[in-house]
Amino acid sequence: MPIQSPDDALDPLSAPAGGPYAWYTLAVLILAYTFSFIDRQILTLLVGPIRASLHITDFQLSLLHGLAFALFYTVLGIPIGRLVDRRRRTAIISGGIAVWSIMTALCGLARSFGQLFIARIGVGVGEAALSPGAYSLLSDRFPPRELPRAINIYTGAAYFGAGIATIAGGALIALMPALTLPFVGRVEAWQSVFIAVGLPGLLVALLVLSLKEPVRHDIRHDLAEAQPRIATVIHYLWTRKAAFGLVILGYSIFGIIWNGALAWLPSFLMRTHGWDVADVGLYYGLTIMIGGTIGVVLGGSWTVRLRAAGHMDSNIRIGLYALALAAPLGIATVLAPTGEMALGGILLFLTACAMPWGGAAAALQEITPNRMRGQVSAIYLFFLSLLGMGFGPTIVAGFTDHLFANDMAVGRSIAVTILLAAPVSATLLLLSRRGYCAILARHMG
Repeated sequence: MPIQSPDDALDPLSAPAGGPYAWYTLAVLILAYTFSFIDRQILTLLVGPIRASLHITDFQLSLLHGLAFALFYTVLGIPIGRLVDRRRRTAIISGGIAVWSIMTALCGLARSFGQLFIARIGVGVGEAALSPGAYSLLSDRFPPRELPRAINIYTGAAYFGAGIATIAGGALIALMPALTLPFVGRVEAWQSVFIAVGLPGLLVALLVLSLKEPVRHDIRHDLAEAQPRIATVIHYLWTRKAAFGLVILGYSIFGIIWNGALAWLPSFLMRTHGWDVADVGLYYGLTIMIGGTIGVVLGGSWTVRLRAAGHMDSNIRIGLYALALAAPLGIATVLAPTGEMALGGILLFLTACAMPWGGAAAALQEITPNRMRGQVSAIYLFFLSLLGMGFGPTIVAGFTDHLFANDMAVGRSIAVTILLAAPVSATLLLLSRRGYCAILARHMG
């Protein structure tokens, strides 16, 4: 049976009710996302020992942090998104957590750059299942007016996880000894850290598996009977590219700023200001957690208030406001004369960077039919991950290794990346507002 135009399919037959179980579901997904960022970000503190052990450059290290992770994270995101739209989402997410946890532990067994690269690909494969499933679950648990706040809180776990990874990583690096494991032999201290942070994720996988699968609040019965083909989804997005395309690309280029800085700010503090790993682990980790939490709360509340005040483009405006704050703060941070001043700048910079991501995801969810949400989320995450995670750290490292040819220039490399990316992101988001509001007005009319 042909699927009717999704434009005619966005008047809900019923809306999610929210309530205590919705918030419990959100809490479990936050725990999962926190663990994903612990496994993802622990690499940022291990730059020195990994470079020394495997004899690699900043650029190669950036490939481990960015491209190796993002490669299959992006490629597998779309087929996983299709599964999310038709299968049990809690089982898909749980399986992904198990995969990335095991692959993180296997990073600790790597003996070469190639082996570590493959293990990091495996981490990306597992994590590709989380956010498409989480966005879809939350969309069926929370009413539309609360969805931006819920997704913003969920995305804020990225900062909490990165902070925990930094704090715990700094402590573990100081405490974890080299080990001799049965059938494996000797593993260095940095390898022990990967094993220690990876294996506990298996318990989180079991917790997610225990969640109740919510009823899908489909927007029309005839649309609920069959899942749109990927060609249908792509056609839907292409014919509305003035909204979808510009929103996705605008926020993805913002992701270059966020991911590039997040990957290299620990090295900036160590190289430029002489901090040791323990100090960076504690103070930078706390800064990420505090700044991210403030940014998530501020961004979610600000977005909701903008919508309540009649600004239908609130989910786009919040990105523009965040950019206007983050760009100058990020540049000022890497030019600060002392480590303490730089840390204060990082706090404000990360607060601004944390503000818009709930609005970005909610913007796409609210103009997308239910049975397309997983696939549209996966396409959004494809570009966000490929540009942000895949290229953000590598662009910074490329400037350090090839433009400045100086490890001590990592701060200037972060600044140049911000100067190039921020105007492009702002322009795309500005251009997206008209098309986005036009679609949203039809769907709410």
